[in-house]
Amino acid sequence: MSRVVGYASGVFDLFHIGHLNLLRHAKAQCDHLVAGVLTDEAAGHKGHAPVVPLTERMEIVSAVKYVDEAIVDHTLEKMEAWRQVRFHKLFKGEDWKGTARGRQWERDFAEVGVEVVYLPYTMHVSSTNLRQLIQSVIDDADRRLGQ
Repeated sequence: MSRVVGYASGVFDLFHIGHLNLLRHAKAQCDHLVAGVLTDEAAGHKGHAPVVPLTERMEIVSAVKYVDEAIVDHTLEKMEAWRQVRFHKLFKGEDWKGTARGRQWERDFAEVGVEVVYLPYTMHVSSTNLRQLIQSVIDDADRRLGQ
């Protein structure tokens, strides 16, 4: 019997329960979970650099009990990761489903027998929301201090 290798990638900045849920749900559907941590350059699609440095994000993700292996992910083009890891399932949050990139992944991976699995998105939290909340607290403190 062969083992099922899964791949879940992300920036994993300001690590939160949504990240943990993604990794937990992914691990439940494979025998070996590889987590790809996007570089600052690859994370540029978010419109801003991550707050937490890549080396620290790698250490955090590596320490999660659902992750069997963590690798640096240099691109949103997941075929490059597939060539390196040879995973059987690509796990993404359901917010990618129906997007141009999601449809491209589905087409690309169908050709090599990889299943794209969309996992539930944790609606109440995101790194973007956390970043905005932190910035509003800083702005409010600056206003109160007269800066």
